[in-house]
Amino acid sequence: MLILPAIDLLDNEAVRLLQGDYSKKTVYSSSPETMIQLFEEQGATLIHIVDLNAAKTGQSENQKTIKKIKEKCSVELELGGGIRTIDHMKFYDGLGVSRLILGTVAVEEPNIVEKALSLFGQNRIVIGVDAKNGYVRTKGWETNSGILYKDFLKTMVGMGIRHVIFTDISKDGMMEGPNTEAYLELLESFPDLQLVASGGVSSTEDLVNLYDKTNGKLFGAITGKAIYEGKLDLKTSIGILNQKREK
Repeated sequence: MLILPAIDLLDNEAVRLLQGDYSKKTVYSSSPETMIQLFEEQGATLIHIVDLNAAKTGQSENQKTIKKIKEKCSVELELGGGIRTIDHMKFYDGLGVSRLILGTVAVEEPNIVEKALSLFGQNRIVIGVDAKNGYVRTKGWETNSGILYKDFLKTMVGMGIRHVIFTDISKDGMMEGPNTEAYLELLESFPDLQLVASGGVSSTEDLVNLYDKTNGKLFGAITGKAIYEGKLDLKTSIGILNQKREK
């Protein structure tokens, strides 16, 4: 189970939103590229980036920052937020982004997912499933799609998707621990998925519990606020999970 440190970009700053509310933001850095270097030094091998401007409007204000981030690090990056066309994907592919996360477009135009898979392959296309009260949310979590996330996942898996990030919006930024039961249920229902947990990870203990309760079957877990606020030491947490894998 990888630990994916997260950087959410809004107006070229690293921020965190409370449960996806754009009016409830905390700014953590005006130079996100320096944070990336720190994550790399602490042992991260895959870093999760979300373009919040693009997630909400479909228009990115952060492309220069994303380019700077890629130039400053040698580890793999995955990027989500507002990637809604093949041209968007080709642009970020050209910047060297390893994994492209599709959210809103996968709900509204699933044919684009099929095209993306044929162009970039299963290991580079990730579906971001952002759920609240059982339903998929889109456009920066602001719109209820009316589609049950389990039905949506069946469609995506049927297309050939193997990588999914599942976010329980009610847990995001709350520092109350992840929704472990939901991940267990998803792993049972979709055993071939490479599943990444997102939302609620507030400590090394949360990561260890996720690993233990899922028997190490999660591909990874995303954490952001806990790192920024000093509640989770990234280097220590990576070391502990590495030791558990080696046993």
